[in-house]
Amino acid sequence: MKLTWYGHSTWEVTLDDTRFLIDPFFDNPKTSMSPEDIETPDYLLLTHGHADHIADAAAFPDSTIVCSTPEIASYMEDEHDTEETIGMNIGGTTELGDAFVTMVHAYHTNGINMEYGMDAGLPAGFVISETMPTQTADEEGLTFYHAGDTSLMSEMRDVIGTFLEPDAAALPIGDHFTMGPTQAAIAVDWLDVDIAFPMHYDTFPPIEVDTERFVREVAATGSDAEVHVLAADETVDLQELLAG
Repeated sequence: MKLTWYGHSTWEVTLDDTRFLIDPFFDNPKTSMSPEDIETPDYLLLTHGHADHIADAAAFPDSTIVCSTPEIASYMEDEHDTEETIGMNIGGTTELGDAFVTMVHAYHTNGINMEYGMDAGLPAGFVISETMPTQTADEEGLTFYHAGDTSLMSEMRDVIGTFLEPDAAALPIGDHFTMGPTQAAIAVDWLDVDIAFPMHYDTFPPIEVDTERFVREVAATGSDAEVHVLAADETVDLQELLAG
């Protein structure tokens, strides 16, 4: 499984022959890329309807859009003439190409087009795994959790960490609109991940943050997780990271 961070909450996840792009928003100061520079993904995963998460979704008309709710699927179909959408909902798992994608809660808001205040239901996070989640622990398959925009929530400890068992998590640390470094560090501990990636920071003045705070806070929880602060547009191989 290969992971590329394009700044803010925009991630590319490649698993075998299947490519995912999560929350496409390239108008951020971290990335040097534009949508035209990105190879067309098989699937776009949209955690919620805020502009800094779906702004560039329409730039990938040949991708199947997987939305946090059917409401966003309808919006993309009506406003952007998107032909292929999958409207998942919280708790479901769908087999997409070579991966299994599970939609999980995020504690946030979910408006589309803030000027008109269109509500789009619940926001979400996505867990991408090599194998179907079951109650039997999977020691072999790789699993990546993109938390979306969220605050700290006990579901990270009670459901996502326990049942879905992510190896790595991308967590917002910018504070103000989402978790800050302290809550995100507690999330790392609750999820019991081996690798933690910070995201959703430094894009706008209210979410400028020193990533070293996150590193220190993770260490303070007693977690053994390694924090990897990626440079924008950096690609890592999750299996290699886990192997050390």
